[in-house]
Amino acid sequence: MGYTVRAMALRFLLATSILLAALPARAGMPSLRLTDVAQMRLGTISFFLVLFLVSAGAIMGLWNRLRRDLPRLPRLTYGASLAVVGLWGLLFILVLTMISGARELMTPGAWEPTGSTYTLKSQQPATTLPHAIGPERYLKLGELKSALWEYAASNDGRFPAHALDPAIVPAAWELPRPDTRTPVTRYDYFPGYRTTTADEALAMEPTGSGPTRLALLTDGRIVMTDTLRARPATGGTR
Repeated sequence: MGYTVRAMALRFLLATSILLAALPARAGMPSLRLTDVAQMRLGTISFFLVLFLVSAGAIMGLWNRLRRDLPRLPRLTYGASLAVVGLWGLLFILVLTMISGARELMTPGAWEPTGSTYTLKSQQPATTLPHAIGPERYLKLGELKSALWEYAASNDGRFPAHALDPAIVPAAWELPRPDTRTPVTRYDYFPGYRTTTADEALAMEPTGSGPTRLALLTDGRIVMTDTLRARPATGGTR
């Protein structure tokens, strides 16, 4: 009898709630509405809450199904299943936090926050490139840099004595060409430096490459020539 009364009361409350929600608001009546951001957050929380409750029910069902074959296992209630799922979630958060901390310790300053996650800082953002300098010019000079630094690593930190050294492939000295009909142009090269020398031009685009030329410094940076101090008149080779 008591169960029937409670069931009827619950049905009455549910029907009343649905009826009130369906009634249109009249002029002058208060109407409570959430903002778009609040509705989105409420929807997200509701989704994960339902997923949490469903996962707890699934865990309880699987555990009790396994209990049929292993009677020694204790029976798992729904409340205990909720506690198990919550504990697993907390452990996953702890593990992910430890992974993020270890990543930051191993590569300090290499990550930057992007919303709720982290991404690698870009070494050369595209927005910093001058409009007159295409990215292919940076990439081509970067290929020459790789070849020169590989040579220096095998020769006590010294760069090639001239631009015709057979250890460097000839294509590495050539500037990018828009098509095969364009004549081949080579970088100007300034020999006699070591990798420990700072702020000295090792190779640069020749005169006539454009209003802004690029230069490779002995410390590995690629800069525009208008940021360099005056270079000596001797030492350059084509």
